[in-house]
Amino acid sequence: MNNTLVFAADNQAILPHDINEVIWGSIAFFLVVGLIVWKGGPAIKKAWNGRIEGIENDLSSAEQAVVDAEAELADVQQRIANADAESEQILAEARATAETLRQQLAERAAIEAAEVTARAAADVEAAKSQAMADLQHEVADLTMGAAEALVRSNLDADAQQRLVESYITEVGSSS
Repeated sequence: MNNTLVFAADNQAILPHDINEVIWGSIAFFLVVGLIVWKGGPAIKKAWNGRIEGIENDLSSAEQAVVDAEAELADVQQRIANADAESEQILAEARATAETLRQQLAERAAIEAAEVTARAAADVEAAKSQAMADLQHEVADLTMGAAEALVRSNLDADAQQRLVESYITEVGSSS
C-alpha cells in the first residue's frame, strides 16, 4: 500500500513522502518544540524580561540624567546670572576704591606740596638770614677797615699809644 496522501481531483500527491514519516516527524517536531517551550521557555522569558528591565532601567537612568542635566543647566545659568551681577558689584567697588585712593593721593600730594613749600620758605628765610649775616659781617669788616684807616690817619702816635694801653687795661680788668 502506498502511504502517500493524494489529492483526489487531479490525482496529484500532496505529500510525496510516506505519511508515517510525516506523522512521526511531526510528533518529534512538536515534542522538541514542547520541550524547548517547557524547559527553555522560562529561560527565554527570564532573558526577555531581563532585557525589558534593563531597557527600563536604562530609560529611567536616562530620564534621571536628563533631569539632573536640566537642574545643572539651571544652576549654571543661575551662576552665570549671579556672576554678571557679582562682576558689576566688583566693578562698582573697584571704582569706589579707585575714587577713594585718588582722593587720598590728591590730599597726600597737597599735604606734601604744602610741606615742600614750607620747607622751601624756611630754606629761603635761612638763606636770607645767612646772606644778611654775611653782609653784616662784610659791612662790619669794611667799616672796621675804614675806621682803622681813618683812625690811623687822624691819630698821632701819642693818641694811638693811649688807646692801646687803655684797651690792654680794659682786657686785663675783665679777665
